[in-house]
Amino acid sequence: MANGSRQSEIIASFQAARPLRIMFLYMFPLWGNGSGAWLRALAGEMVKDGHQVSIVAPEKRKLQGVKHYNVPVPQVGVFVGNPELPGAKRYQDMNGVELGKIYTSYVDATLPAVKEFQPEIIHVFHTAFLPAVARVAKILYGIRFIVTTHGSDLHYLVQDGRLIGMIKDALRVSGVITANSAFTRRWFLKMFGAEWERKLRTIPGGVYIDDYRRDEDKCRAIDKKYGLTGKKVVLFTGRLTVHKGVEYLIKAAGHIDGEVLILGDGPDRQRLERLIKTNKLKNCRILGYMKPTETLGFHAFYGRADVYVAPSTWKEPLGLVILEAMAAKTPVISTRAGGVTSLIKDGHNGFLVHARNAKEIAAKVNQLLADDDLRHKMAQRSYELVLKKFTWDRIADCFERIYINYASSTSEYLSLVKKPQKNHTGK
Repeated sequence: MANGSRQSEIIASFQAARPLRIMFLYMFPLWGNGSGAWLRALAGEMVKDGHQVSIVAPEKRKLQGVKHYNVPVPQVGVFVGNPELPGAKRYQDMNGVELGKIYTSYVDATLPAVKEFQPEIIHVFHTAFLPAVARVAKILYGIRFIVTTHGSDLHYLVQDGRLIGMIKDALRVSGVITANSAFTRRWFLKMFGAEWERKLRTIPGGVYIDDYRRDEDKCRAIDKKYGLTGKKVVLFTGRLTVHKGVEYLIKAAGHIDGEVLILGDGPDRQRLERLIKTNKLKNCRILGYMKPTETLGFHAFYGRADVYVAPSTWKEPLGLVILEAMAAKTPVISTRAGGVTSLIKDGHNGFLVHARNAKEIAAKVNQLLADDDLRHKMAQRSYELVLKKFTWDRIADCFERIYINYASSTSEYLSLVKKPQKNHTGK
């Protein structure tokens, strides 16, 4: 029997006898951002595999099969923006008293949750704030923890280094640190130092392929509602913040042979709407943030779109929306920076353009809109990449292995399961 099959049998038999108790710490609502989508998917996969799961977060909505502990923080801040938190203050703009109250509110909520739920492993999302909270839980209850950096937290820490010392102390005693892309991994090492390399793993985000299959009925409903019948559609989804570069897609819109739809909300929305009005654009619309309860959710728009554009002006750590578009078999045009280059090979499964270059965006969009064969070939190649490397069952398996190896009270299977740790891409 192959070693991998034997290990899978050991894990399955252990889960059947006694599932793990896994707790997640998170500092934002579970909707409205990429890391929240990560958490919802990962928690769901762990429940599906028979584990007991809890989430400590400022969120009152609940996931099926998950124990929730709401954190009554005095204010929910943002790293860069969140459509569910309009007008929220950035953490870097908060004073010491404000940051201290947020930290203590998490300690006050987490310790009773740990006492009640008795987790065997704590998984902290983002390097800011919460690793230190998990550190306290480890001191008082002996619970091991791991940390995941999504990149936006590093962006915040570049602007505000007040928490660095506290974070380093927590990371020192963490079991594993994971990064969502090779780019984020390099960024983390550059910021914190090469000594962390021994415990750093690269595990990307994932998607549920079935969520992005084209739904003809919903496509027709979108066409009817927005007057798109017979028209080519160019799509952007995401937070409307300056670093997302949406203004360059808007500037390109006047030269694009199709309809440009922008799904999202954020602090830059009013400025972007003025830009559309000033340029008298008839083919460009901001539709706003699509809530999870909406009949025509954002998933359907990926299937309706002919091209997806990600015009970021900063180095995107991974680009979960790009994975979503690829899963929907929609070819992607993205700026050439950050973790995006691990997803898109220029000219093969999409196009890479220079940041802040509306002319280049328009040219590449029109090239794809005019060439059905090229568009379909790129879309299929993107889909195959997602199917091979970025589905949630594969991603969740990587985290499950880590949970099993680093859980606090599972010495009985630490002697059974000895798995070599490697990043998801095998590097």
